[in-house]
Amino acid sequence: MSAAVRRRRVRLAALAAILVLTGPAAKAADLPAALADGGTGRVAEVIDGDTVHLADGRSIRLVGIQAPELNPGQADVPAQPHARQARRALVDLAAGARVHLGYGGRRRDRHGRYLAHLYLRDGTWLQGELVRRGAARVYSFADNTALVDRLLRLEQQARRADRGLWALDRYRVRSRAGTHEAVGSWQIVEARVRRAEVVDRRVYLNFGRDWRTDFTVTIPPEARAAFDAAGLTARRLEGRRIRVRGWIESYNGPQIEVSHPEQIEVIGK
Repeated sequence: MSAAVRRRRVRLAALAAILVLTGPAAKAADLPAALADGGTGRVAEVIDGDTVHLADGRSIRLVGIQAPELNPGQADVPAQPHARQARRALVDLAAGARVHLGYGGRRRDRHGRYLAHLYLRDGTWLQGELVRRGAARVYSFADNTALVDRLLRLEQQARRADRGLWALDRYRVRSRAGTHEAVGSWQIVEARVRRAEVVDRRVYLNFGRDWRTDFTVTIPPEARAAFDAAGLTARRLEGRRIRVRGWIESYNGPQIEVSHPEQIEVIGK
């Protein structure tokens, strides 16, 4: 065998090895049409139930969900119930795995973290699987609502089955009366809109007899166009039973101000 032939065979063998190593292993999962391709990376560390660090140095916040806070690095702040279980769920799914990033809105938060949906090579959607297991709740922003409808359906299934955090009283869906004790926290509330009013272009959804003390949901003027386009007008919401999610603040009683339509689900007449 000539030296030239040997060299050619060595080069072909090396090329074949490269293809074996980078072919299936590097194959990225197909992304939904709603997402822009963000490339791939390998998970080097799972920080908590909704945050990972990649080997290339990027920090990824799994957008669209919120797992119970582990509060790492804050010795004086205890972990929230089910926080360690949520992190364990993400470790089991993604530790050391290659993931495909998909962007559905704003790409980075104020902490510099990338806001992405993550998919494993076999097509497993990490956000969807965590919500399905009851390891996280759906948590969206006005500038990042892609796939929220799918997450809400998975959340409902987990909630009905009392999976994961849904078995704990802390994360139960609140009634109108239960909002008073929950001021200052992020909650999901189900109640019937007793009356809907528009005052100075702001929509007020009142759930009790006394708007000064009862639970209220408000839609600010700058957000009304999006709600109207989604069919969530004051007139259509009055008398309907809804599920709303957000931070409960105290202003003439417990109040949630919503910024985008995905925060409200109409669940009954």
